[in-house]
Amino acid sequence: MAVFVVLLGPPGAGKGTQALRLAQSLNVPHISSGALFREHLKNQTELGVKANAYIEQGQLVPDDVTIGMIRERLSRPDCAPGAILDGFPRTPPQAEALDAILKDLGSSLRAVIHIKVAEEVLARRVCGRRTCREAGHIFHVEFNPPKVPGVCDYDGSELYQRRDDMRETVLERVEVYQRQTTPLIEHFRKRNLLREVNGVYSIDDVTAAMIDVLKSPGETE
Repeated sequence: MAVFVVLLGPPGAGKGTQALRLAQSLNVPHISSGALFREHLKNQTELGVKANAYIEQGQLVPDDVTIGMIRERLSRPDCAPGAILDGFPRTPPQAEALDAILKDLGSSLRAVIHIKVAEEVLARRVCGRRTCREAGHIFHVEFNPPKVPGVCDYDGSELYQRRDDMRETVLERVEVYQRQTTPLIEHFRKRNLLREVNGVYSIDDVTAAMIDVLKSPGETE
């Protein structure tokens, strides 16, 4: 049976990394909504042209366009064994649309994994990031420090802290995430699809926990 999983997590939780690792472990595609948008925009597909018209006007892309992109992607042959969805759905109506898409494909969601990390841990992870000005190499003052403080190991350029990585910005993004995602989490909880994983542990341990909860009949923390 196909394995379709939605992965949720706040900024700094490592969701993108874990989505890739889980996809590799299950041998299914990792579908990032952001990457999917970029693909359609770059290739100027019909859906990409529609999305671009809204983006150029500074408007949100309507659900029907986003859902159309997801429908097209999940219909490709490589998704026959399933997929890890990262960045979609974002709202209960999008979740219902995903159900309809999977039903048309003769499948359904296996689970929704929510990577939980406390705000202070998220701030520590993100605020320590430093980016090199030359090529965008990423370091971390605590977890992956450069050999020389403030200097990129690869090209010798200055390392700086992006505005997105500053504490006030991080906490604001986490607050927005929680506000926007709470209805979606409750939607999946009521359907007994939600599986919660503690994201404070090592990358390997979080990956192992996600694989374990996919075998679990109920919610886990």
